[in-house]
Amino acid sequence: MTITPRPGIMDIALYQGGASHVDGMSNVLKLSSNENPFGPSPKAKDAFQRAVHDLHRYPVTDHTALRQAIADVWHVDPARVICGVGSDEILHLLAQAYADEGDEVIYTEHGFAIYRIVALASGATPVVVAEHERVIDVDAILAACNDRTRLVYIANPANPTATMIGQAEVARLAEGLPDKAMLVLDGAYAEFAEGYDGGRALVESRDNVFMTRTFSKIYGLGGLRIGWGYGPQAVIDVLNRIRGPFNLSGGALAAAEAAVRDTDYTEKCRVENARWRDWLSTSLAEMGVPSDTSTANFILARFTSEEEALACNAHLLSQGIIVRHPKSYGFPHCLRITVGDESACRRVVHAIGQFKGAR
Repeated sequence: MTITPRPGIMDIALYQGGASHVDGMSNVLKLSSNENPFGPSPKAKDAFQRAVHDLHRYPVTDHTALRQAIADVWHVDPARVICGVGSDEILHLLAQAYADEGDEVIYTEHGFAIYRIVALASGATPVVVAEHERVIDVDAILAACNDRTRLVYIANPANPTATMIGQAEVARLAEGLPDKAMLVLDGAYAEFAEGYDGGRALVESRDNVFMTRTFSKIYGLGGLRIGWGYGPQAVIDVLNRIRGPFNLSGGALAAAEAAVRDTDYTEKCRVENARWRDWLSTSLAEMGVPSDTSTANFILARFTSEEEALACNAHLLSQGIIVRHPKSYGFPHCLRITVGDESACRRVVHAIGQFKGAR
């Protein structure tokens, strides 16, 4: 056909989400998408149910109540908060606004697939930088920067590795970027890292740092698609000019506001995740399946080869357990396993123990 998309669009591979069913099985345990096994706060559920009475009304366009709730809980300036359809939308908006043909967008070799997608969709050139033993390498990123660099995306904690770099290293990265480049801190898993502000202090002390967060992970609202970002006022103003005015539904806004304010429930989820994450990683390590120290709600279990990882994945599927084989992220010999509740973690360890014992 003669109608064609802009260059770069057809280089984008369709995003593949985590599988959610196994043919012929009903008691399926889904541990492939890093979801909260406890679900959302009961207060968020109640707020969403009440929103049904206003389905005939357009939602607000400025997200004032949700931005204020985020500000109250995370101690940020509500005027510098933007809300989106998941943090993915905000990552897209940043590339749409700040990267163009001839520009470069940097991300690391095991980084989230969306970074490449948003770069190509904006017409920019994606630049992949090596990591060091599954950890973001600040020196390698700085070496890759030049006068065409416009955006640097890093996830901290990272996915699918679950590793993390310290705040001093993040600050060194921000300090070393070219004048026209912005550091974007993807904090989808920031709430799972105890004592981590997701980059808030750095955003407030510099004008070249932007952070994003999501309600899909610890808040258990992945089905509603809500995220937020925090950055310099000038950047927020730019993004709001291209953001869809009614991008978030009334129900999503109400549920997110209730979820973020229910700090007791959030802390309960964080503590339970840490508890069973440590137990899961230790139990697997004892049977010869190591993983790096995780600061998120999943572990990246390493096997001796791709063959062993695939065989273990097949065994888990035969037991109705779905995990993620992250070959597309450069880990053909690994399985990414979401940390579930106690019964889920014990079920996974039992199944992998069966597999290792049978080999």
